[in-house]
Amino acid sequence: MFKKFMLNAGIMLIGSMLLAGVASAHVTVYPKEATQGSYEKFTVRVPSEKDIPTVKVEVKFPMDSVAVSRFEPKAGWTYELAKDSAGKITGVTWTASGDGLGSTEFGEFNMQGKVADAATQIVWKAYQTYKDGSVVEWVGAEGSDKPASVTTVKAKSGAVTDSHGNVTAAQPAAGSSESKTPLYLSIAAVVLGALSLLVSLTRKRS
Repeated sequence: MFKKFMLNAGIMLIGSMLLAGVASAHVTVYPKEATQGSYEKFTVRVPSEKDIPTVKVEVKFPMDSVAVSRFEPKAGWTYELAKDSAGKITGVTWTASGDGLGSTEFGEFNMQGKVADAATQIVWKAYQTYKDGSVVEWVGAEGSDKPASVTTVKAKSGAVTDSHGNVTAAQPAAGSSESKTPLYLSIAAVVLGALSLLVSLTRKRS
């Protein structure tokens, strides 16, 4: 009886692990967290879930949350940009020039963009096309079978990242305590000088 229980428990555990693996195997955009106003390198990770290759990946950009402007070339793939009437990039489609991504493979596609100053999250809608023409739409809400990848955006910090990835400290506002530091140092120097003079005079008199 105990052996049968352990066997069933083992089967259920293996089954849950397999299901978890399938559930987690979806198009994901990294990083999962970014900062308002920063320039980020975004990586679209694409696994294949079928026994046939993935030959096309399309990602749409939420224009109110991020402005993607640069794309890293990827061997074996070409890319085409979608633009609106104003010429702004609204999405990208990568198409395999060879065999694509096999059932045991995954691919990563890199791009760079600026996170909007007022963004709170970036919802990446992705469309994965297989060689047989079937399309999997990763556009659902969190917790659904085919969720869109989401990057959480946090408020601005004291540091700023430019388009080259360099991080610099934010400049203090006019009238802030940091901007008055030289004045405070000058006053301290004058006070110390006066104290030194008084000590010197006191020693001479004594």
